[in-house]
Amino acid sequence: MGLSLSVWLCSRVDDSPPSSSSAFPPLAVPTSSRLAVTLNSSPVAPGDSRSHWSSVHRSPHFLLSACKQEVTRSPVERSSDGVRAEIGVMSGLHVWEVLWSPNHRGSHAVLGISRQNCPLQASGYNVLVGGDSQSWGWELKTNQLWHAGQSLGLYPAKRKKCHSEAAESSQHIKVAETPLPIPERILLVLDADAGTLGFIVDGCCFLGEAFKDLPRGVELFPAVSSVRGGASIRLRYLNGATRDPPALMALSGLSIRRVLGQQRQNQMHKLPLPPCLQHYLLSSQ
Repeated sequence: MGLSLSVWLCSRVDDSPPSSSSAFPPLAVPTSSRLAVTLNSSPVAPGDSRSHWSSVHRSPHFLLSACKQEVTRSPVERSSDGVRAEIGVMSGLHVWEVLWSPNHRGSHAVLGISRQNCPLQASGYNVLVGGDSQSWGWELKTNQLWHAGQSLGLYPAKRKKCHSEAAESSQHIKVAETPLPIPERILLVLDADAGTLGFIVDGCCFLGEAFKDLPRGVELFPAVSSVRGGASIRLRYLNGATRDPPALMALSGLSIRRVLGQQRQNQMHKLPLPPCLQHYLLSSQ
């Protein structure tokens, strides 16, 4: 009997539903049924080893907590420091939660994925995750995507369309180019089968594919890099799915929950359904 991940995401104390002033809902894109079912499934136990930062593959300036789910960067100047997860994936769809306070980011705060040999320490202040061909990163302060040491443009990409539509207004152009404030909690969505990486913010706003054509059949790890002293970053593996299509029962349950809406999730027992189906719906609520 677990709390479904979709309900859990919207019930966290630190995240209220997106307000009308949030910039992200208009930028969100529909999720695939595979991702939707994954988000609607019960999250794995918090102590799962896939939630651990690596004790080996990290900069010496990142201090690891006893539970291995949190790293804190030491106040070292003129150093770029990174850390990757202890366990990577080679196949399947996977979702991790990253908690990183905007007040603890500073410049060059990057979240993404890396291969096993991505550099995790360098002198000076640089984008580390995404700074070479072995990693792909989203710089949270500027919203820039990075790979192979080059900026690939803004993410979410829909903002480019907004920019062109507002080309006649310098005021609108200025707004379109202003980086979006990324909230503390970010979900990293890696589809190793499709070779894509995307992110979810505001609890339920999937911003689409940030990177495509990721290498297949190699181990990929969630990774972060930072230059700010005192930055604390938590990692938690939430759930995953194989390349197989979602089960019909899972899709049916997802459709029922969508029709009910978030505010009526506790009324599933009133549905005119056989007891076994009501039990299934309630057990994943």
